[in-house]
Amino acid sequence: MQLGAQGLKTVAVSKVKANPSVLASAEQANKTLSIARMLEAVDGQIISALQETRKFEVIARSDADALIEEAAAAGRSFDFGEADYLVVVTIDDFQDIVQTANFATIGKTAEKRLIRFSVVAKIYDAKTSKLIESANFQEEAMDLSEQVANITTDNNQSMTDGLLVGLTRTISEKVSNRVVDIAYPVRIIAKTGKIVTLNRGDGSDIAVGQMWEAFALGEELIDPDTGISLGREEVSVGTIRITRVSPKTSQAGIIDDFGIEKLGLVRRVVQ
Repeated sequence: MQLGAQGLKTVAVSKVKANPSVLASAEQANKTLSIARMLEAVDGQIISALQETRKFEVIARSDADALIEEAAAAGRSFDFGEADYLVVVTIDDFQDIVQTANFATIGKTAEKRLIRFSVVAKIYDAKTSKLIESANFQEEAMDLSEQVANITTDNNQSMTDGLLVGLTRTISEKVSNRVVDIAYPVRIIAKTGKIVTLNRGDGSDIAVGQMWEAFALGEELIDPDTGISLGREEVSVGTIRITRVSPKTSQAGIIDDFGIEKLGLVRRVVQ
């Protein structure tokens, strides 16, 4: 079975899991349903975020049974090993904390809910099974609701679901952007006067107003102890500011230019 369109790399996404200790802690705190919702949401959101980058053909291990059955019905074989990258995401921390305050004099109850979780995202070369990068991402969000005493409402459930959706979307976008950075480093694909065009658009972490640093690539760097390539030398050659973001590309105005050229790398300046 041949996967991926020409020019696109294929990324396989492993089914998202939580560490056994996280599951045990959630069960002890009667948060089994919350962690189950989180797992389902992260799994779907990461797949969606990667697809929205328009950089990959995406296959999901959580859909493995359906994919294998479909391939068999068409007389084809299916193998995740045909992917270029494998993304493995594990939830290593999850907290769902509720604090309640009763105001008897006004007949109301205030409830504050804090949800915090973190994931470890590992990116492998699917063909060699070698780990390329491992990164930890953490997010938290808080919501506040008020209820009239002795009246039961669905606000609590709606509040929890809203927090979960927002958190999983944010962290999934971060994981997706890291995968894109590994597979497709941001490069200058055109330069006209004081304007450059980058190979990154909507669905990534690029935004109007951001400052990015441009680099020229030098010779390959070899570790003298191991003989392993450390990549190529990167020399700073200027700075740019993002002025427009399109579906597949972005444009930036050149602020400083000490040798910015087409195909040069750019990296975001974190302020």
